[in-house]
Amino acid sequence: MGKPTGFMEYDRENAKAQAPRERIKNFNEFHTPLSAEKQRLQGARCMNCGVPFCQSGMELMGMTSGCPLHNLIPEWNDLVYTGNWEQAYSRLKKTNNFPEFTSRVCPALCEAACTCGHWDAPVTCKENERGIIEHAYEQGYAAAKPPRVRTGKKVAVIGSGPAGLAAADQLNKRGHSVTVYERDDRAGGLLMYGIPNMKLEKWVVDRKIAVMKEEGVTFECGVNVGKEVKAAKLLKNYDRVILACGAKNPRDIKVPGRDAGGIYFAVDFLRATTKSLLDSELKDNGYISAKGKKVVIIGGGDTGNDCVGTAIRHGCADVTQLEMMPKAPDMRAEDNPWPEWPKVCKTDYGQEEAVAVFGHDPRIYETTVKEFLKDKNGNVCGLVTVKLARTKDEKTGRMAMTEVAGSEQKLAADLVLIAAGFLGAEKYAADAFGVTLDGRTNVATAEGSYATGVKNVFAAGDVRRGQSLVVWAIREGREAAREVDESLMGYSNL
Repeated sequence: MGKPTGFMEYDRENAKAQAPRERIKNFNEFHTPLSAEKQRLQGARCMNCGVPFCQSGMELMGMTSGCPLHNLIPEWNDLVYTGNWEQAYSRLKKTNNFPEFTSRVCPALCEAACTCGHWDAPVTCKENERGIIEHAYEQGYAAAKPPRVRTGKKVAVIGSGPAGLAAADQLNKRGHSVTVYERDDRAGGLLMYGIPNMKLEKWVVDRKIAVMKEEGVTFECGVNVGKEVKAAKLLKNYDRVILACGAKNPRDIKVPGRDAGGIYFAVDFLRATTKSLLDSELKDNGYISAKGKKVVIIGGGDTGNDCVGTAIRHGCADVTQLEMMPKAPDMRAEDNPWPEWPKVCKTDYGQEEAVAVFGHDPRIYETTVKEFLKDKNGNVCGLVTVKLARTKDEKTGRMAMTEVAGSEQKLAADLVLIAAGFLGAEKYAADAFGVTLDGRTNVATAEGSYATGVKNVFAAGDVRRGQSLVVWAIREGREAAREVDESLMGYSNL
């Protein structure tokens, strides 16, 4: 602990965000990182707790508290304070393959569990992490380091999202020859096409992919395994296969009028915008435009918020976001004590921008859709919404959201985006390898294992655990890589 009194001497300082009305003019990241000196003082705020909850990654009341990767946060906070950036990078990379991603898109479970945050503002762990990795690239610490010895073993990874990339990175470092198959035209999976550019600029993803290629990982993009390439061929040509193809089966809203034109899944809306942005700066019109339209987004969470921010950048006429659940409290409730994840109302960047542009928060709580309305051309022109109330099921004793009789209202809409989450793995990919799906339509594996019921086939990430955070996908990729390595070599040092 380089500065025992740092948490008392220095206030938390975040990277400055560009004003909402300015940042919506483009799709760029909009935070200006702190200077190295200011970042050093933020590192000094770390208390080096005897019990560092920030790195615990434990389950409390069904929610994760602290970092699932068990990042050595107090160690690298101290090293940032003392100016030992290279050693800080070394400690950070011990547990996290991709701090350039997590420092931008992770919701900072570590900060929610920070002991300093129990009484005051938490340490800026996430921004310190970004400072470390960006400094490492600037100074050359993050340059490619190919393995010196190859094992002669070959592994195929299906999917280049965070789980697939983490597994590939780990196995390549061990000396195995790894080929990553990606059905999209660019590597990165969720990181490339599922997360908008303003949260994660795609040069950041490309930069890391380039390092992995230099280290020996092979990427085959535009290849849809299970359709264009047979699973049997991969099982014959590779010693092991890891399924890391995500949970891309979107949950639908099945109500009257669903067949109306102008209703899209959020993932398709976001993907099309990012692809068009990368291909032509949106000049090819190859995306679902919200320009001049009244947009209604069904679903809260990060994806719904990303749709809000994207629609505003398109130039929408208005945007509304429907959320089934009640508004969370602004402060921790008594039954939600630290270090549990704080179940409080979060106003994210998209909602901030909606307030700045339209003068109000776009969210309508305890509301869902009862019917989609069509115009004479069969396109959506509105919705019938209904209010929901939290009630107790007399038979099961469980709480559920039920419709409030007579609360129907009409809401105008030219474009509807469904951001209601995902149901699990896409069936064709699972069927191609003959793996079993569990009750939640995720690929089934033995408890505590990443091995499927099919010989030499493993699964990791959202395809195995369901829709989750990038940090969880990285952890699953790392753990699956260790299990695969052990199955190949008889032991593992990963």
